[in-house]
Amino acid sequence: MNPTRSFAVSSLTAAVLAAGTLASQAHAATTVDLSYNGAPDPDKNAVHVFATNLKELVEQKTDGDIELKLYPNSMLGEEQERMEQTMNSPSLNIASFAGMSPLVPEVFVSAIPFLFDDFESARTFFDEGQYWQAVEDALRERTGVELLAVVEEGGFLAFTSDEKPISSPSDFEGLRFRAMDPSQVALYEAFGASGTPIPWTEVYMALKTGVADGQMNPPMYIIMGSLYEVQDYLTLANIQYSDQFLVGNGAMIDGWDDATREAVMEAVEEANQLAREHNETRVDERIAYLEEQGMEVIRPSEDELAAFREQGQPAYLEWLGEQDIDPSFIDMALEDAGMTHLVE
Repeated sequence: MNPTRSFAVSSLTAAVLAAGTLASQAHAATTVDLSYNGAPDPDKNAVHVFATNLKELVEQKTDGDIELKLYPNSMLGEEQERMEQTMNSPSLNIASFAGMSPLVPEVFVSAIPFLFDDFESARTFFDEGQYWQAVEDALRERTGVELLAVVEEGGFLAFTSDEKPISSPSDFEGLRFRAMDPSQVALYEAFGASGTPIPWTEVYMALKTGVADGQMNPPMYIIMGSLYEVQDYLTLANIQYSDQFLVGNGAMIDGWDDATREAVMEAVEEANQLAREHNETRVDERIAYLEEQGMEVIRPSEDELAAFREQGQPAYLEWLGEQDIDPSFIDMALEDAGMTHLVE
């Protein structure tokens, strides 16, 4: 072959390869870490259901430009470590109250006990309320973190115990309960019980050995922790809406072009809707499973629920008043929940 022609062909080939490499780099996916609590088990972890749906939808709606890498089981650290990562690096995280409350203690207001009658009222509260918008604004302003969605983690919290069935506040008298945080301690004390903060990983043994007589969690967590082995009674009192929070690094989100940002937010909304539908359909099934394992299920009457509410809410509101929380957040939340009669 003519040396000149050979050089030209080689140069053309090199140019084509280089162009292909550049094009490949231009369309290479951006990988974003998504961390969360709990096992990668769709039967036991509603948060994992949300995360896997979100991964698929984000990759689909961005045409593969963004890929999510899932880190279940707190693989990237415990709650506060993961929030720090979200503040300081381009990542997503599904945080619980333990991760959120040190940054926005106002989030505790959303856990006022017996605030919601059903899923619909809870979802409207978070999707449309002025209080939750104020929480989102506060988090972004203080940390640069964007609050993207409220993720259901298994229904409403229920009381469990092994000493006796609980159907009214007076049944708590003298019992010891595991608490997740100080706000739950305040609630138990309002009913005449004592509350002791115990990490989730130690709850089973605490109940088995009698360190605690009972606890509260949604049915999903009672199954996940095999608590039915050490608890005899399940009281469906709709205590608190069980949720976690999808958050993302604000600078990362701001750095996306409009089309990418819109695609990701569409994916978040769709994944959340799918997770809600999945969660709601499983609630009765989970309660039935706990019955099959030998738990006695107590369904309080309207009057009994009213007694829980009338005794528990004022105590919790008093506890909130002792925290460093602007009272306007409490007023907004009660108004959003249609309970303005409790505003002082």
